[in-house]
Amino acid sequence: MKTSNNLIHCLFFFFFYLLIFILSSSFPLYLAATPPHRPTSIAFATWLRSSYAFDIYSLPTKGPPIEIRLTDGKSVNYNGHFLPNHSLIYVTERDGSPYIYLDSLYHSQKLRRSISEVSTDSDRFQVLLAGDGKTLSMKDKPSLVGQNLIHVSTHEDPGLPRASWTAVYSTQLTTGLTRRLTPKGLADFSPAVSPSGVWTATASYGEKVWQGEVEELGTDIYVFLTRDGSHRIKVVDHGGWPSWVDDSTFYFHRRCGDGWWSVFRAVLTIKSGEIDVKSVVTQRVTKPGLHAFTPAASVANKSFIAVATRRPGSEFRHIELYDVVLNKFTDLTRSISPNAHHFNPFISPNSTRVGYHKCRGSTNDVKSTNDLLLENIRSPIPNISLFRVDGSFPSYSSDGERIAYVKLPTEPLAYVEQPGLFVMNSDGSGVRNVLNGTAFATSWDWKRKGVVYTSVGPIFAGESSNVDIISIDVDEEKLSYKTLTIGGKNNAFPSPSPNGKWVVFRSGRSGHKNLYVMDALNGERGRLYRLTEGPWTDTMCNWSPDGEWIAFSSDREDPGSGSYDLFKIHPNGTGLQKVIQSGSGGRVNHPWFSPDGKYIVFASDYAAVSGEPIANSHHFQPYGDIFVIKSDGSGIRRLTHNSYEDGTPAWSPKYLSPHDAEWPNHGLHCTFEDNHWLNIGTDQRSDSFISQCDHKKVS
Repeated sequence: MKTSNNLIHCLFFFFFYLLIFILSSSFPLYLAATPPHRPTSIAFATWLRSSYAFDIYSLPTKGPPIEIRLTDGKSVNYNGHFLPNHSLIYVTERDGSPYIYLDSLYHSQKLRRSISEVSTDSDRFQVLLAGDGKTLSMKDKPSLVGQNLIHVSTHEDPGLPRASWTAVYSTQLTTGLTRRLTPKGLADFSPAVSPSGVWTATASYGEKVWQGEVEELGTDIYVFLTRDGSHRIKVVDHGGWPSWVDDSTFYFHRRCGDGWWSVFRAVLTIKSGEIDVKSVVTQRVTKPGLHAFTPAASVANKSFIAVATRRPGSEFRHIELYDVVLNKFTDLTRSISPNAHHFNPFISPNSTRVGYHKCRGSTNDVKSTNDLLLENIRSPIPNISLFRVDGSFPSYSSDGERIAYVKLPTEPLAYVEQPGLFVMNSDGSGVRNVLNGTAFATSWDWKRKGVVYTSVGPIFAGESSNVDIISIDVDEEKLSYKTLTIGGKNNAFPSPSPNGKWVVFRSGRSGHKNLYVMDALNGERGRLYRLTEGPWTDTMCNWSPDGEWIAFSSDREDPGSGSYDLFKIHPNGTGLQKVIQSGSGGRVNHPWFSPDGKYIVFASDYAAVSGEPIANSHHFQPYGDIFVIKSDGSGIRRLTHNSYEDGTPAWSPKYLSPHDAEWPNHGLHCTFEDNHWLNIGTDQRSDSFISQCDHKKVS
């Protein structure tokens, strides 16, 4: 009889979630765009993305520390949320695209075994809740309230540059109806639903505008009714990542004026269904001396919370339990995986297990089984196939058959032991190292098959740094290179003209980085002329296929500010036009013309930031996305939606089939670092978010 009941239970859930899956396929596509006239492809780089072999794990809060892997061991899985009966909803990236899945382990009577130890696929039950083109950028933690999925998406353009697209939505799973809970014009992050499901708390900008923060966003915490987003009210000044313990209490984190990230408690007074904001009181829970952040509250046991910590002298973040009564930490993950980063804890409904995500394996240098050299990314624009390259500064040969790219010294190197310039076939085969040493920016000659240009020397260097442009014929049996510039002075970002006669590049030889044009075959010795001139930086140039325009990034409207806009100019120095600006202080970098010259792809912070940076590993700029715009500056379209650092895009002259390509000898994974600014302690601060971290009423 017990076996029969279990079978009925399983069949019920199977058909229920099958219905959800079928109905969910009717969701509308959120993105549409006018595609180029013929199919093309774009490749780009994502900083350290290939190192993220994330899976979700759990450990018991008491007893022997037996770690269980809860996800598939193949995908990139993170930000989980426990449901009753050993079920889990989480964010997963599969086939280069984000989804939200529900997983249930129903064969095992007790949660003792890892999913990887289950012998048949029937023991592991998965249901797609959101994704497949219907919602985008679901990196933030999801929740399930009855049949409503509460999640984050970035599919709606607010219409303003440097305004975050991130908002909280509720999707009714049986009907597919999606409702926006965040008011138009605002941005919400890290939503958390109260135990009753009535309230949702979120970190929000409110009326603030993103100013380029890459550490702490300076958000406030708002609470609203989960059913429709109404009765929205600010309850905490300066805070993020809320987690409810009951319907009147939640924990959150903030960085204090003493330099330490700490966890706080907020207590609300609710009268007749309304929050009395004047009575809200916050209290610092964890003390100075270590960083504690991304708290997870225990609903069944209010005496403890789970937090991620970075302790002085440690390079890794770990999950610890904090007894809020005894003010005592208990280590959870350090004894299991001392040299691995552990992210974003969450606690089971009965408070017996803590979940988190980390790289697969017990250390931070484990090799994975899905090492991708080229990863196909779902493109929101028809006729464009999109590829992430495990390297930097990719570029296509004039026939589209090969790709050049570089590995930088600060990147995890794949199967090579040194940085340098590489070439491969456009399907990822035939990888060759053609130049050792630090190189950046690549481009192929339009006429001379096999000739690649690059910059040799330090990246992110000053005007007088020793950087020169070289050309190398990668088809020569004995490889050799020709230095085209003379005397260093930061000559970089070469781009040849379509007729094969010229190369435009940026140089710091005048004391400022401006654009120059030189002979493609003999370099400066053949001929050199100056294209732009001024006390600013013009850089990252690209020649249009018809030879009429050169696109480039420049801070000329606010020199030295770090704000870069996209311009174009004729090769004779006339017709200067600004194509697009990413708001005040924004960045538009690495432009590249489409094969027909009618569009430009570029990297930008135009969509601001899509998640709290503290919840992710290290990125220099956790806000870069890839965009396409018409060359006249109209019709901007967003191609990537994540909180990674996407950059250095390049357009292929031919369409490439959307398939993945694996590393021939496997890449090195889990070599990324934690956020550098978590090294800041009591005597150092790097931003202006300073709080009184004592007992405090909220204004």
